[in-house]
Amino acid sequence: MSFELRDHTADVAVEATADSLGAAFAAVADGMAAAMCDEIPGSGERFEFTERAENREALLYDYLDRLIYERDVRGVLPVANDATVREADGEWVIEASARGVPLDEVDARDLKAVTYSEMDLSERADGTWHAYVVFDV
Repeated sequence: MSFELRDHTADVAVEATADSLGAAFAAVADGMAAAMCDEIPGSGERFEFTERAENREALLYDYLDRLIYERDVRGVLPVANDATVREADGEWVIEASARGVPLDEVDARDLKAVTYSEMDLSERADGTWHAYVVFDV
């Protein structure tokens, strides 16, 4: 699993590849954290959550939006993300966890929101997953 930050006009984009869909989601989330903070300390407690959506792209959006919500409401930077994605009963489900580093322990830049702009979530011919997400800064 890997990610790269990409310049995108006034925004920032994260491009990720991984061997599974859940790992691709987690890699984008790790890229989002890297876009907000250069150095991440080892502190913080893990937290878990589940999200559901009608399709994979909506699930990726809702997952990343939930991490931004956790940052804003709980005052933590979600890092070391882990995710499992599956389809169940006609909807897509993610079971995720992250380590929440207290914001007062990092020098974090603001990242306002995840967008659908240019979003790509696709399985490649070799079975790996590709994700590209633009964030409003």
